[in-house]
This record gives sequence, C-alpha cells and structure tokens, in this order.
Amino acid sequence: MDRLQRMIEPMWKHYTSEEFWLAIGKGSLKIVFILILSGIVIKVAKMVVRKFFLLRSKTPLGLSERRETTLLKLIENIISYVVYFVTLINILDILTFDIKALIAGAGVVGLAVGFGAQSLVKDIITGFFIIFEDQFSVGDVVRIGQFEGTVEEIGLRTTKIKQWTGELHILPNGIITEVTNFSVHNSIAVVDVSIAYEENINEAERVINELLKTLPEKYEQIVAPPQLLGVQMLAASDVVMRITAETTPMNHFVVARHIRKDVKECLEENGIEIPFPRLVMYSRDEQAQAVAKQRKEG
Repeated sequence: MDRLQRMIEPMWKHYTSEEFWLAIGKGSLKIVFILILSGIVIKVAKMVVRKFFLLRSKTPLGLSERRETTLLKLIENIISYVVYFVTLINILDILTFDIKALIAGAGVVGLAVGFGAQSLVKDIITGFFIIFEDQFSVGDVVRIGQFEGTVEEIGLRTTKIKQWTGELHILPNGIITEVTNFSVHNSIAVVDVSIAYEENINEAERVINELLKTLPEKYEQIVAPPQLLGVQMLAASDVVMRITAETTPMNHFVVARHIRKDVKECLEENGIEIPFPRLVMYSRDEQAQAVAKQRKEG
C-alpha cells in the first residue's frame, strides 16, 4: 500500500501543480492561435492567387479561361495541403512529440507505402502530365472511356466528370489512357432539309442561301455563314439537301435546331413544299379491267 502511495503521489503532484495547468493553457492557446492563423493564411493565399490570375487574364500573355480555371483549383488545393501539413507539424511540436523522429519515420513508411501503392503513384504522375500538357481543362466536354460529360475538377490523383444527366463520375487519373476533347476546336452543325420532287430545286437553293446569309447575325454561336452543300440524297419521296455550319465548341446541336426551325419557316413563306410520306394504293382487279378494256378498244 505504501509503495502504491509513493507511486501515485508524484503523479498527483505533477498533474495538480500550477506549472502543469499553465503549460496546458499555454499549449491550448498556441494550438487555437495556429488553427486560426492557418485559416487566415489559406484564405489570404487563395485570394492572392485569384487576384493574380485575374490580372494575368487582362494581359496579352494571359492563359485561356479553361486553363486558368484548372490551374487555379489545383494551386488552391496545393496551398491547403501545405498549410495543413505545416499546421499539423506545429501542433505535434506543441504536444511535445519528437518531430525529427516522426519525419524520419514518415520517410521510411512513405518509402514502404510507395512500393506498395504503385497505382497511387501512377495516378499522380498521370495527373501531372494531364495538367502540364493541357490535355483537357475544367469546363471542357470530354469522353474518357465510357464516360462523357463536363470536367468539374482535375486533381493530381482524380478527375471529376459531370454527365449531362447529373451523374458525377470520379476517375483515377491512372486509368485515363484515351481522351476525346470536344471543346478545343469549333464544332460543325449538320442539317438535312427535304424538298418535294415537284418543287424547283434551283429556287429552293436560292431561298435557303439567302436565309443562311442572315443567320450569323441572328445567332452568336455561328462562327461563319452556313453553307448549302447541295443535293445530298434522292430519297423515295423527297430530295435531301445538306447544310453545314461552323459553330463555337459544343454548340452544334443548338445551332442545328435553330437552322431547322428557320429553314422550315422560310420554305413555308416562299410556298415551297416540305414532303410528307405518301401511300399509293394498287388494286389488281382494277388493273386487270383496265388492260381488258384497252385490248377491247384496240
């Protein structure tokens, strides 16, 4: 009993001493101060980075908007990771942990994890080259494997793609081997217009060409005046003419819908018939009677 009392007594004196609680209070204040300072540093650093990109965009050497958005998000993430790491090291130092031993141990553990986490290393390396080579950026419409949609975020490890129906696909960068980017170059809208065989094709072409000249002023997505290529196909009940229009990236579907509507209204205003399916009834009895009548008259 005396031995137990002798062991407990020093501990009791230590944990009830004024120095111990002063140290805890001082350490707690330091930790709170470090956390507040870390939050302020992150906000200020992100604000400075945004201001820098805003000023750079106004200079002749400014990057494209899509690339600026990608780099901005990436730099913001790196700032957060660095500040969080420094904050953690300082908090551990306040809690009297041996920082040098922890860092050395972390290096050994990191080396061991590196050999076992080859897929993670592959993701990071691939992500670096995606950003460095500007293969695609935030806001681009891309197809990666079976996934197609708008790029929401590009990180060193994963890429987030939002499908037009709302699903968000998170893909490890290491599996990205082939990418189709629809947002780099202008798109082409293709519209097929059907004209009845009874109509004058030359007149229909003249009317459509006059309409196409006015479309670039009407729709800002059209880059150059659309072109009427001519007769594309002779179908069963109509003559098909093809129109092409160069548009800004990924606006070809919208422009194609506008062109169809305007062409239909223009043809109706000029009295040019748009064909519809026709059904011809054939009666064998009537045909036989007609043949017999011709023979009799002959």
